[in-house]
Amino acid sequence: MQQVASPDTTKPHAHLGFLGLCCGVGVSTIYLCQPLLPEMGATFGVNAAAAGQVGVATQVGYALGMLSFTPLGDTLERRKLIMRMFGMVSIALLLQACAPSLPLLLLLSATSGAMACVTHIVLPIAPDLAAPRERGKAIGVVMTGLLSGVLLARTFAGWVSELAAHMTSRIASWRVVFFVAALVSAALVPAVKRLMPELPPKEKLTYGEAMRSLWDLMREEPLLRESCIVGALSFGTFSAFWNTFAFVMASHGQGAAVTGTFGLVAAAGAAVASTAGKLADRRGPRYVISVGLGILGLSFIGIYLTERVALHAQAAGHLHLWPYLLTLGAVVITMDVGMQGTQLGNQSRIFALRPEARSRINTLYMTCYFVGGAVASALSPILWQHYGIGGICGLELTLVLLAVWRHATGRPVPRHISRNDIPMLPIE
Repeated sequence: MQQVASPDTTKPHAHLGFLGLCCGVGVSTIYLCQPLLPEMGATFGVNAAAAGQVGVATQVGYALGMLSFTPLGDTLERRKLIMRMFGMVSIALLLQACAPSLPLLLLLSATSGAMACVTHIVLPIAPDLAAPRERGKAIGVVMTGLLSGVLLARTFAGWVSELAAHMTSRIASWRVVFFVAALVSAALVPAVKRLMPELPPKEKLTYGEAMRSLWDLMREEPLLRESCIVGALSFGTFSAFWNTFAFVMASHGQGAAVTGTFGLVAAAGAAVASTAGKLADRRGPRYVISVGLGILGLSFIGIYLTERVALHAQAAGHLHLWPYLLTLGAVVITMDVGMQGTQLGNQSRIFALRPEARSRINTLYMTCYFVGGAVASALSPILWQHYGIGGICGLELTLVLLAVWRHATGRPVPRHISRNDIPMLPIE
């Protein structure tokens, strides 16, 4: 493997805000379906457990795409690669909008999920655009775009669906959401060409060499293995919640617009969670992960108690909707703060391990991350169907406890990584 010169990526048009936008649009692809699952179920005449598999298929596709395509970020010129992948995302979303059956929708959902891993070809570019002492801030800016895409995708999908339902009854409103999303992804193809410089790989290696090196990286980096497990378990809790949230809202008579609005509520948590960066500066990533996991666990206890009170009130005929929604919104913000703290702490450590292999390290981490999300997403609608909110929160708390155990038995930052080499992630 031969090192190649890093490109000059300090030009004004290679700015971090645009990278954040690309990350947000790319990752939003895999969350568009979540507030629309009841409508999809109605279109195809299936129950909640079957409709929930659309979310599972998207996350499985994303994990496979991470494993198969993201290493290309270390082997190919990245601007051209990003353009091609956004083009394929657009085509896959357009086909999803036209899917005539649930099995075909599942296949296309997996395809669009695989192409959406373009997000994690974009993300590792961020540290290259900043001085070493400012890498944490650079990653934080791009991560803000990514997290906003995760959360606001649900808001976008819910509101567009609601608007489409009021405008026409000739086409299912969820199909309109995917059509609009396809246009947005298509618009990024020329924007990437115009606004980003050429980004050659840092090493000259073949795709086969990159794939073979994945095993070496996982074997040689204990901190990466720990982060992968903690990330998979914590994201599993997050996915279990959002993959069933539309059904929770439907049980209280609320549709896609209200479900999607909770994505906007959760986005407020992204701003509150900027404290994670300051804590990391003072106490280090491990402390931030510890706090994040604790907050996650408390939030799921809060969700369970809120839902139990609401269900009792609804059975008695005196559920006050707005106090319930406001209370649940506060708990969802808390959940997002915990999830973001855990994620930022994990990524700050792994991106410092081997700068020349960031795309491959990110491949391993995010593949494990979304495998955890896919497994929890597959279990969550089944648990909802049979056990309701108790089954969902039981799964979430179990995953949090497993993550806490792995984190507590993990190793400190290796000695070959100095504290100043770890890119912290304040969002300011």
